[in-house]
Amino acid sequence: MRTIVPGPCYGAAVGRHRTILDAAATAFHEKGFHGVGVDELGKRAGLSGPSIYRHFSGKDEILATLLNEAMDELLAATRPTGEDPDTELRRAIRHHIDFALENRQLVTLHQREVRSLAEPWSKAFTRRRGQYTRSWEALVAARFPGLPAPTVAATTQACLGTVFSVAVWPERALAAPAVAELLLELTLHGLYGDRGSAS
Repeated sequence: MRTIVPGPCYGAAVGRHRTILDAAATAFHEKGFHGVGVDELGKRAGLSGPSIYRHFSGKDEILATLLNEAMDELLAATRPTGEDPDTELRRAIRHHIDFALENRQLVTLHQREVRSLAEPWSKAFTRRRGQYTRSWEALVAARFPGLPAPTVAATTQACLGTVFSVAVWPERALAAPAVAELLLELTLHGLYGDRGSAS
């Protein structure tokens, strides 16, 4: 099979695409989706406002792309790997904690701006979010098979709420030693409770 190596133009276009997304993530985080115009996004990305339309149809597609990129990774982390249910659940929690700490802007963006998604992106993203929630509930149900479905759903939301709360932690809290391990310990104790060992 022949290997296709992207040429300079293709590579530059991909680079600009990423630059726009990164600039938009910061701008939306600082000012909110509705507080930023295309011209400002272009300026932050080092482009003219109109040139953004060579890469995206507008702000709506940029927001959808940012949210879907995050969802791609989070969904992948909930897929079964064939390990025992306890190991799979702990692996997913660890991944989500690392993701939340490294991508606080994206987590906040989802929490604040998911309702700003326009069609056709809104409906598709709602479906993906439902798939993500069901994947998480499957992990919890597999680890705690005796739990009723409503309790599984509530437990899942409490677990995710704890993990993603890191997006709004003040800097002094984020400066705690081994903050990822601290958050992991708190999440596991909250999740396992008296259902089994959280160690």
